[in-house]
Parts: sequence; C-alpha cells; structure tokens
Amino acid sequence: MEKEKTNVDINNGAQPESTAPCTPLLDTIDSPADLRKLAPEQLPQVCAELRSFLINSLSSHPGHFASSMGAVELTVALHYVFNTPYDRIVWDVGHQAYGHKILTGRRDSFTTNRTLGGLSGFPSPKESEYDTFTAGHASNSISAGLGMAVAAALHKDEPPRNVVAVIGDASISGGLAFEGLNNAANSNSNLLIILNDNDMSIDRNVGSLNSYLAHLNTSKGYNDLRYNVSGMLKKFNLITESGKGRIMRFNNSLKSLLNREQNIFEGLNIRYFGPFDGHDIATVVRVLNDIKNFKGPRILHLRTVKGKGFLPAEKDPATWHAPGIFNPATGERPKESPEKPPKYQDIFGRTLVEIADADDRVVGVTAAMPSGTSMSMLQEKYPARTFDVGISEGHAVTFAGGMAKDGLKPFVAIYSSFLQRAYSHIIHDVAIEGLPVTFCLDRAGLVGEDGATHHGVFDLAYLRSIPGMTIAAPRNGDELRRLMYTSLTLDGPMAIRYPRGRAAARPSDTRETVVIGSGERLKDGADLAILTVGPVADDALSAIKRAESETGMSIALYDMRFVKPLDTSLLTEVLGKQCPVITIEDGTVNGGFGSAVLEWMSENLDKAGVKAMPPLTRLGVPDRFIPQGTPDQLHKLCGFDEESIYNTILKTPSKASDR
Repeated sequence: MEKEKTNVDINNGAQPESTAPCTPLLDTIDSPADLRKLAPEQLPQVCAELRSFLINSLSSHPGHFASSMGAVELTVALHYVFNTPYDRIVWDVGHQAYGHKILTGRRDSFTTNRTLGGLSGFPSPKESEYDTFTAGHASNSISAGLGMAVAAALHKDEPPRNVVAVIGDASISGGLAFEGLNNAANSNSNLLIILNDNDMSIDRNVGSLNSYLAHLNTSKGYNDLRYNVSGMLKKFNLITESGKGRIMRFNNSLKSLLNREQNIFEGLNIRYFGPFDGHDIATVVRVLNDIKNFKGPRILHLRTVKGKGFLPAEKDPATWHAPGIFNPATGERPKESPEKPPKYQDIFGRTLVEIADADDRVVGVTAAMPSGTSMSMLQEKYPARTFDVGISEGHAVTFAGGMAKDGLKPFVAIYSSFLQRAYSHIIHDVAIEGLPVTFCLDRAGLVGEDGATHHGVFDLAYLRSIPGMTIAAPRNGDELRRLMYTSLTLDGPMAIRYPRGRAAARPSDTRETVVIGSGERLKDGADLAILTVGPVADDALSAIKRAESETGMSIALYDMRFVKPLDTSLLTEVLGKQCPVITIEDGTVNGGFGSAVLEWMSENLDKAGVKAMPPLTRLGVPDRFIPQGTPDQLHKLCGFDEESIYNTILKTPSKASDR
C-alpha cells in the first residue's frame, strides 16, 4: 500500500515528494513590514507556505515542530495587525515561535536553529529586536507583558504601544500565569492576552482548568453575540469609557444567570473574547483589528490544533513536539537501534517501577512531563500512585512534602532547570522538616540544543546550601539504580541528578545500596588526583590513560558520587598525597562540586596533617550563560571534554615534575 502523503502545499493539498517547497510569497517577506504590504486575501497562502517551509526545514534540522505548526495563523495575524517591533509580542515558552522567527528576518538562517553559533531555539532579545523577552520556561508571558504595558503607560508612548502576551492552555495553568492575571485585572493596564488553546501540552493537559477551557466552547453562541453587539455599539460611538465597566458587569451578570456559572476571566474583570477558530486567518485578523485598541486587560481565546497541516503531528502531538529527523512527505522517522544503551530517563523509569513493586509507599510526581521523564512507566502500571500536577513545579514539591509527611515515599521527577522554580518550596516545605522526598533531576548539566534556558547546571550550587539535603550524581546507569534504592534508606530529602541522553552501557539488574557520602577510587596514582561527579568520569579516565602513556605520570581518579555529604575519607587520602588536584563537574564551578571540595580542604588541612593547600583546578561550567549546541560542543566550549581534560593535565604541575 502506498504511504499516505502528509505534507501540505499552498492549497492545503498533498505535496509531492521534493526537497524544497514552493514559497513565492514567503520568499518576499524579510520583515513584518513586508507582510503588512500584502492584501488580506493573500494571508492564507502565506500560512500554507510557512507550514511547508517549517516541514521541509525541520525534517532535516530538528526542533520543536507541532507547537509552531499549530500557531501559524496566529503568528501571521499578529505581525499583520500589530506594528512590530514597536508593538510588543511576548511569547510564552517559545515552542510556538518558529513562524515568528521566519517572518522577522531569520528565514535564510533558520537552518542554523538550535546549533552552536546559530539561532536560539527560543525567543532571545540578544538575537532580534522582535524577540521582546526571554522565553524558555512556561507561564511568564502575562507577567512580562503586563510589565511592558505598565512601562508604556508610564512613558506615555506615542503612538500608544500595544502589548500582546501569547500563552498556551498548558502554560496558563501555571501559578505565575494566575499571579499575572490577577495583577493585570487590578492594574487595568492595556494588555491583550492571547490564549492559544490546542488542548495539548507536551503531554496531555491535566487539571480542572483544561476541562474548563474546553467547556467554554459551549458558550460560543453567547460570545459571538456579545462580540458582534459590542462591535456595533463601538462603531456608532455608543460605548463610552465611563460606561464600559457597567456594561461589562451587566454582561457578566447576564452570562452567569443564563449559564449558571461565571467565566473565570470575566470574574477577574478581564474582558473575554472567544473562543474563535485559530486557523481561520480572516477571523483572527478581523477580531484583532477590532479589539486591539480597547482599553484595559483583554483575553482572546483561540482554539487551534497542535501540528496543524501535518497529519502525523495532528494525530500524535506529544511525539511530534520535538520529533527529530523525519521524512517530510511521509512522516516516517528513523528507527532507533535496539542495541543502543537506554536513556538515563528510561533507567530511572524502569527502576522506579521496580521500587514501587516492592514498596507500596512509593509514589511518583511530575510537573507536566510524564513521558519526558519516563514517569509514564509508573503511570502505566500504578496510575493511582502517579501524579502529573501540570506546569506547577512549586506545587509538585509541596504536594510531595505533604505526602511524605503522612508516610509516603515520593519520587519527584523534574528537569533540573525547571526545579529552579521551586527553590523556596524545597527549603520551606521539605528540607526544614527533613521530609523523605527524593528529587530526581533529569536533564542535569549541559543539555545541548535547547540552550541557556534549559541547561541544568545550577542544581549542585543551589541545592548544596540547603541544610539536610543529600546530593548525588551517578556516573552510569548502575549507579543511578543504586542511588535510587539508597534514597529509600534516608529519613530526609535527597537529590539525584543525571544527564539527558543515553548511558554509556546497559545497566545490570543491581538493587544494591551505597553508603551515604561514599565515593569510589577508580584508579590510584601519586602525581595528580582528579575528582569527578557524574558521567564525566569516563572522559576523565580516557584523558588520564592518554596522559600517562605520553608523560609517565601516575594519576589517581576518584568518582566522588556524593556532592553532599562529601566522602571525607577519600578527601583525606587525596590531601595526604600532597599532589595537585583537579575537580570536574557538568555544573557551575561557582558554588558547585569543586567549590565544595575547595572549602572542605581549606578547613581540614590540620586534621589531615597537611600544612599547605594543594594546587586545585576546577573544571566545569564557567560564570556565564552557555548557548545552544551539541553536548560535546558545549563540553569543549566549557573546557571539560576529554581533550580539554587532557590539556589541563599537561598544564598542571605534578609531583612527577618536581622529582
């Protein structure tokens, strides 16, 4: 049977297999000013060409696919109606902003997206004046947009500056978004909020708000009537500024009476318009033109389809969130070899199921990422013991603290960079009471192509300062399993951080535990001591073997395993060697593992019977934000790939050089 063609042409039909789409209109658009020269009836063709461009480009240069495909009409309409970059568009997360990048002068360089030295995968003000605010973590667009709207009002910008905050139905469930909504209502600022409602996040949305948004569709007739009447009254100057508030309150009361419920947004005194079909470009443009100059906070609710225009993505938007390389005509993706070692996240997922099999106190918590963390494995077998709380990292931590308080053993799986948002909750709601919550920090270290907003490089530093916190980093899959089993022996909180991607080898079925605060001497040596945490130990060992064969040095290697508490017996041994020391970590050198070693050694010289500090070199992520690139490229950029470690060894004076 012939495979179904899934790509789209300018007429929304099937596109024959080809290497380059036909995009005559899109090729003339180098800025939104060019877009605004087109007639409204040309916009559907622009949208179709933009989709074809995205499909063709992302099939060979992978990135975030389905979200941007679903936001094409919205993106075109925003830049067509508003005078960007003078008017501000604030994107939430940025997964949906690829079309925005293409329309704002970055079409020809889009193949460099998410590569070292190329375009960021997210909106970045350093990259373009059209990127008004950093976007990488969810739920911040309303707060940032509100700040810009207030600034415009205080500056008395002329002409009046429009500010539009774009947020998805998953992101709007985040606590920060609700804080922004509440403040927007109270400030009465001229902020327009676009709710891009595609009924999907990376994983399916959870929580009552998602159901509520879907239910709003049932009142579409009322909203259409209200919008049309409001437009008519505005057209004939029958609505005054002084009378708008009374009319809005009357509308809210009438709707509450008819529907026996109140629109949550209008309950906050935020004018609500919608829901409208977000793929009807003519309607979206018309509505935006009608409401863009309204005073006060407004929300426009658009219903869209994630992956729109590419059938495989429409059917399976979770998989097609970031699908990797694919055939643009058929949607086929390369099959992974079963011989490859598993991903760290999958080792975590399978191990968690094992632990839950043996202990019914074990529960799993994740913040909108069951598949991304492989918490989905526990969810499949024990749905009643698995909790996806949505984009609510702070709540996830406090929720887990509550469960731990009453006898459960929560495993909280959150990406390292996202756990930053819950720092106060870790301290206040877990650590102070010493509750047995295990934090499993996926995507720790330099994650690669997602760049600065997603690198999980701060966790060692921000967790190390918390009293009672145990922190560990496995160097391989077996060690991850051991540490997870070990966490059950603790009465207090523990963080286990592990990287994105695959382990170096398949793990065994070990169910061993380790002694808290114990490391391992992987190799002895007298001239130089290297201390590592995490998988970087493999690169260090390769560099050591090369250096020893070429120089004749004798180099010791220690996998410290724990950053807190440190293995004091191994550190005492290292001090006793009276040789130079190198620490290596896939995290910030400021405040991280190397800092912990330096602090301990400076405070314990006398106890170790040593008179002077050894020369100590710390390798890791320097004191700057690291851009996107492959992990190997970024390790080299930061100076702790195998070659850099080797060069550092050669440059470090050793005991052998003194002999």
